[in-house]
Amino acid sequence: MSAAVVTVETQTDLSQKLIIHRPSAGLSLQGCIRVPGDKSISHRALMLGAIAQGETEIQGLLLGEDPRSTARCFQAMGAQISELNTELVKVQGIGLGQLQEPVDVLNAGNSGTTLRLMLGLLASHPGRFFTVTGDSSLRSRPMSRVVQPLQQMGAEIWGRKGNSLAPLAVQGQALKPTHYHSPIASAQVKSCILLAGLLTAGKTTVTEPALSRDHSERMLRAFGAELTIDPETNSVTVIGPAQLRGQKVIVPGDISSAAFWLVAGAIVPGSELVVENVGVNPTRTGILEALELMGADIQLENQREVAGEPVADIRVRSSRLKSCTIAGDIIPRMIDEIPILAVAAVFAEGTTMIRDAAELRVKESDRITVMAQQLNKMGAKVSELPDGMEITGGTPLMGTDVDSYTDHRIAMSLAIASLVSTGITTIHRAEAAAISYPDFTATLGKVLSAEC
Repeated sequence: MSAAVVTVETQTDLSQKLIIHRPSAGLSLQGCIRVPGDKSISHRALMLGAIAQGETEIQGLLLGEDPRSTARCFQAMGAQISELNTELVKVQGIGLGQLQEPVDVLNAGNSGTTLRLMLGLLASHPGRFFTVTGDSSLRSRPMSRVVQPLQQMGAEIWGRKGNSLAPLAVQGQALKPTHYHSPIASAQVKSCILLAGLLTAGKTTVTEPALSRDHSERMLRAFGAELTIDPETNSVTVIGPAQLRGQKVIVPGDISSAAFWLVAGAIVPGSELVVENVGVNPTRTGILEALELMGADIQLENQREVAGEPVADIRVRSSRLKSCTIAGDIIPRMIDEIPILAVAAVFAEGTTMIRDAAELRVKESDRITVMAQQLNKMGAKVSELPDGMEITGGTPLMGTDVDSYTDHRIAMSLAIASLVSTGITTIHRAEAAAISYPDFTATLGKVLSAEC
């Protein structure tokens, strides 16, 4: 089989078109892949390193735009962070409670994790004033989900539309502990409140309706914070004031990035891929469970633990997928992977239902609307639901012009869909992929030429 042709065109405004020409004879994907470091862990390693005492060393950091935003924000508040790279980043922490008042507005770029988690720290620094903003996408995303619980702790935060949208102004205060019952299972909400609790005397507790990813809990413990976890009630408690000390952190590969290759390997006939060194934290493996429900041939190999996080190599072979219903407690454990799961569902027999995922509407784009529109342009049968999608599989896809809407996960999901589409697919604003996966296009080219 001949390889697909992958080209990138950069336009005058620096936006890129990714053009994928699938050969008429078809293709298969073979080889081994290493994906970038986990974005969630990269953010937290930079943040905790910045507020800990002593030096933190980070290996395998994600070099996407989002962690760069986190690094710039904490550098502006006094932390010394060496040049970002995947080999070794050194963070000289300034100590808990010692963030300096920045001379300019803190800019979180496109990163909701940066802005939401950082608010918990800013709000708990008495006597200091901070202003935070982001790009046009981030300025439209809801912040009330973290602002309101922080206000219950005594925080003073102001912003647009009833303090719900950035830019936000924060006047740091001595906060009081709280027990917050979150209406949604969100690692960002939970982490924001736990970080605020680090400087708050007493017990600060977050209870969720379902278990969200637990990277903050694992890393806070590693840095020396005192936490208690009640799995029966999905509750986490941090006891403040805490003492954090710099650590050595090894960041595993991001399962959210691996998900694109797992789906590609499953839906492209004759394929077999191994994605190496992937974090398989149980709070993040919803995508593996969902693909297995659909009949995907996936195996975990070389399972091990690295710096407190479970890691494995994941082998995927092409298989005949079947429809299923994805809903309930699995959704928080795979919320970022639903766009690429929707692509898998297009190639599954029967009708797949994705429910309880209304959170997708307030991501970098309205991912429910955008994925439905763009896949339907290619010939799929996708119907929007208020909290998800109904996807009838089995309809052949055809190459056409599609748009990422500057959403990195949309851009990469459409690229994978194009591998099983006839003809030429052009993905507009494909540069968005660099937010979480700077080498995605290069890796795609290597996989298609079997050079990886």
